[in-house]
Amino acid sequence: MASEICKTISVARLEKHKNLFLNYRNLHHFPLELLKDEGLQHLERLYMKRNSLTTLPENLAQKLPNLVELYLHSNNIVVVPEAIGSLVKLQCLDLSDNALEIVCPEIGRLRALRHLRLANNQLQFLPPDLGRSRELQYVYVDNNIQLKGLPSYLYNKVIGCNGCGIPIQLSEVRLLTFSSGQLTVFLPAEVKTIGTESDHVLPLQELTMRSLYRTYHGLWKDLNFLSPISLPRSLLELLHCPLGHCHRCSEPMFTFVYPKLFPLRETPMAGLHQRRTSIGFVAYCCSTQCLRTFNLLC
Repeated sequence: MASEICKTISVARLEKHKNLFLNYRNLHHFPLELLKDEGLQHLERLYMKRNSLTTLPENLAQKLPNLVELYLHSNNIVVVPEAIGSLVKLQCLDLSDNALEIVCPEIGRLRALRHLRLANNQLQFLPPDLGRSRELQYVYVDNNIQLKGLPSYLYNKVIGCNGCGIPIQLSEVRLLTFSSGQLTVFLPAEVKTIGTESDHVLPLQELTMRSLYRTYHGLWKDLNFLSPISLPRSLLELLHCPLGHCHRCSEPMFTFVYPKLFPLRETPMAGLHQRRTSIGFVAYCCSTQCLRTFNLLC
């Protein structure tokens, strides 16, 4: 089987194929032949459905820079590397029927992405900035039973969310939650504290991170840049990639947010879900002022 796959990939490289089908090959690892030398520079569509993959290579964008469609339906993928955000031409990404618990924020950098399929995973939340791109039109997260809130940037997209938000008993709650009425949503793991309208003063760490970000963000080329200040690497990494940006004013946020939840029935999407109201859209704001003034329909 391995030699057959190598032969298939070698032919695709030699003949500069734009489509490559590796479905039903019992693959446990991403084929090294795909990543050899310069990779497959001409490949636009890669089909790897119904295998046993658990992760993706960090150099995927470097070796397959012209990917437009990537189909990974029905694998065992637990983690998607941050490097996925470098597939600048990707328009369709199918990660349905895997074992994802978290979607890395870097997926929000895929500005050409139009279709995103994340159904039948174990997601508890989605990146706050997901859907910020105007190109993204279709998002499917059906049957993620722990997913009770969708980022507000998705409110005007076509969304599939049947089978989400079903109340379940969690044996161990590791993430902060936010409740509004009967809805409770999980917050991203980076969130350490939740603000309310009565919390007018930000924590010192959050104030510091935002100030440093505004001052030094334009100077850093990579995480090894020697800044004029002394900071632990963990803080440098956090500054390099904020938790998200305020849905009202785009201010970066790092460990502290003001969440605001909008039930599905209050959005233009209600008609697509047959009056389902168990899923809400969640906005993340940077201040009490933005919290008060942000509205999905504005």
